Amino acid sequence: MSAPRLLDLAFERDSLAELDTAARRLALRDLVHDHVENGDAPRLLSQLADAIDGYGPLAHLMRDPTITDVLVNGPDEVWVERLGRLERVTGAFESLPLFEAFIDRFLGAAGARVDASSPLGDARLPDGSRIHVVLPPVAPKPLLSIRKFPARPLDLGDLVAASMMDLEIAERLIGSVRGRCNVLISGRTGTGKTTLLNALLGVVPDDERVVLIEETAELHPACSHVVSLLARGPNLEGTGSIDLNALVRAALRMRPDRIVIGEVRGAEALTALDALSTGHEGSLLTVHARSASEAVDRVASLASRAAAGENLKDLQQRVMTVFGLVVQLGRDPSGRRCIVEVREARDR
Repeated sequence: MSAPRLLDLAFERDSLAELDTAARRLALRDLVHDHVENGDAPRLLSQLADAIDGYGPLAHLMRDPTITDVLVNGPDEVWVERLGRLERVTGAFESLPLFEAFIDRFLGAAGARVDASSPLGDARLPDGSRIHVVLPPVAPKPLLSIRKFPARPLDLGDLVAASMMDLEIAERLIGSVRGRCNVLISGRTGTGKTTLLNALLGVVPDDERVVLIEETAELHPACSHVVSLLARGPNLEGTGSIDLNALVRAALRMRPDRIVIGEVRGAEALTALDALSTGHEGSLLTVHARSASEAVDRVASLASRAAAGENLKDLQQRVMTVFGLVVQLGRDPSGRRCIVEVREARDR
């Protein structure tokens, strides 16, 4: 029996998916030896196990704790971000149809789909990882991006070990969070804002209630008392959306000790400024900016779009007053993610 037909046979056996990993591999071993009479059995067994686990030729990458992103540029080109650096890796899909089937399986399990008429799609994998898919004609070939959901959240010790910061900066950040300083985390895309935010939440005292507000679920902090609110887009009729600003307002009625916003990008900036000006010390936000100074300006600019009768300069002053610390993330010359600046917001 050929490998593709054997894979089809395995996927039809739903009971396999209900077994733990060890039992599944034993069942697959028997299945392979029942249908394969040549020396391909060990190779096919490994492929089957990875396929049943769900990740096929990407399985070894998904198991690697040093990898945060898996980027598949068509069936024969795979890149990963490992310890903050991009690198091309071996291992790909044997054909375009197998790659397309892989994409369809994951999107279908999440209740999503993509095709030529709707070539963009997002889904969440069973382990919490997020995938984004782009199909032709938007791209010349199918593209798959996976943001992995780590089995264990990284803490500040892990980030020190990865050279994202030194011990002195880590101790300063711990003191700021435990001292209930409002912290603004800034950086470009992919510099580790969410990773750092998640690690900082791990040092929040256990007796404090944290309300997380996000566009998509990326934070998974180790703190004890945490609730999560997720934004929602409109339905097919174009209604029913719930944006971050509405969630910040909802959070204020939930008795939060700290409010955490995954990324400020709209009117919620003003609502957050109002909330932090009247209490809720120790809150943390992230924003997309190229420097600590620009981060202050960015939050003020976003707030100004919703503010009536308050000029930009006054809003900038409010940001500098509300936030005790701005942490700027970037990359070092080797491409590794790191903290490039920690400063008090008022020191522009």
